[in-house]
Amino acid sequence: MTHSVDLIPAPLSVEGPYRCGFLLDRRTTLYAAPGTEGTERWLRTVLGAAFALPLRSTDDENATHSVRLRIDDTLAPEAYRLHVVINEVVEIVGGGPAGVFWGAQTLRQLLGPDAFREAPVKEKPVAGLVAQTIEDAPRFGWRGLLLDVSRHFTPKDDVLRLLDLLAAHKLNVFHFHLTDDQGWRIEIERHPRLTEAGSWRARSKWGHRASPLWTDTPHGGFYTRDDIREIVAYAAERHITVVPEIDLPGHSQAAIAAYPELGNTDVVDTAALTVWDTWGVNPNVLAPTEEVLRFYEGVFEEVLELFPSPFVHVGGDECPKDQWKASPAAQARMRELGLADEDELQSWFIRHFDRWLAARGRRLIGWDEILQGGLAEGAAVSSWRGYGGGIAAAEAGHDVVMCPEQYVYLDHRQAPGEDEPMPIGYVRTLEDVYRFEPVPPGLSEEAAAHILGTQANVWTEVMENRSRVDYQVFPRLAAFAEVAWSALPAPEERDYTGFERRMDTHYRRLDALGVDYRPPAGPLPRQRRPGVLGRPLEGTPPNV
Repeated sequence: MTHSVDLIPAPLSVEGPYRCGFLLDRRTTLYAAPGTEGTERWLRTVLGAAFALPLRSTDDENATHSVRLRIDDTLAPEAYRLHVVINEVVEIVGGGPAGVFWGAQTLRQLLGPDAFREAPVKEKPVAGLVAQTIEDAPRFGWRGLLLDVSRHFTPKDDVLRLLDLLAAHKLNVFHFHLTDDQGWRIEIERHPRLTEAGSWRARSKWGHRASPLWTDTPHGGFYTRDDIREIVAYAAERHITVVPEIDLPGHSQAAIAAYPELGNTDVVDTAALTVWDTWGVNPNVLAPTEEVLRFYEGVFEEVLELFPSPFVHVGGDECPKDQWKASPAAQARMRELGLADEDELQSWFIRHFDRWLAARGRRLIGWDEILQGGLAEGAAVSSWRGYGGGIAAAEAGHDVVMCPEQYVYLDHRQAPGEDEPMPIGYVRTLEDVYRFEPVPPGLSEEAAAHILGTQANVWTEVMENRSRVDYQVFPRLAAFAEVAWSALPAPEERDYTGFERRMDTHYRRLDALGVDYRPPAGPLPRQRRPGVLGRPLEGTPPNV
């Protein structure tokens, strides 16, 4: 029997456990008050499959042998109270539909690892719970994961599976990195070549960009508009917001390969460009023309139709200025706009889309480079190059998502040594992630209120399939989820030993879900990539 002390992320408070209070069996019914029907459907689907139980609905809110779902708007929207009563009742009360759903995720963990299977493994599948009361609420409102599907495409079914894994860890934002130099992954009806030409590359670098190895199998894929609608609806049912990212003005070679007029045609033969087949920072950036603005406004119009997210991510990072410096057209444009330098030209791009999105009731968010040249008032910042950009943005009154690469880039290696597959970046162990603190010390109280939350990022240059993504993301996402949700003490005071003990149970849940995580003892032989060059960085990551 799983005890509440095994929960991940850790809840705010647990009273009990007392003696046995609830048995999930064929008599068990579901009572769903108005607003909780989505969680009722989810429980019936998940627990009904795992334990082969009908879990029928009941209209009797006082029924015994019942899981009762209710809303109490005196609680915060994502807060919940889970009460296992001695007379065969589980009551989940949430401040809103999301709170009820997070309470149901806790219930699933309490029912044991078998609750994470698709079909029962025991002849008479029943699960018992001890009487107890759990009260819980998240620390941050933005608890996110970025998945880069441009460098390596993730098939739709694997995206849906990942959304289930986010929900199981009480994460509520999926940052969908849909475009980059190496592939354009979203169907745009008015610009069909973005996917016809821009979603495929002829070959891919195998390993880090300095590697001499190539994979000659063409790589690509994209999501149709209906695929996107399905992903967004699936996420919404799990109280996850999907934040789309359309990268500009850098990271744009796939778009330029599809529509050469988007590039700086006076300094480079853009018609000769193909979708990029290697990694790194690409010199081919968008031209600062009215035609390019109109093109991307058309892209964003379709993006807004598909994604109800209040935030739209525009990238804005790693935009080399060399082509603008060499381009007579770009220089003339800067003089016409009264801009002092190329940083201000990049800022002009970002400000244009900030105003455009704001006029449509949305908010722009971008990587911390968008601070260069000045930032529009309502824009929010994803602080990736360290804490510095986030601190500057928060002190200036901008909302911030903390995702510093030195701490929560899950493409970074998990251990030193030769066995880690294609090792990238600094060593970030499970314990390192557990001790990550999203709000840096010394931030004023007013600025700290601008930290919306935190996000882990998964860049897929060296992750060619689902198993590789699983290996890099898990088990570290469990530690990250606790950092994002739970009210933890200062990093050095956190009980990592206790977390490791709870992970013993959590590994069994991940096993039941079929997650190909990195085992605590190190990679399995099939998880290694011997002889494939990575880019390991030595030492402790700088605190920037």
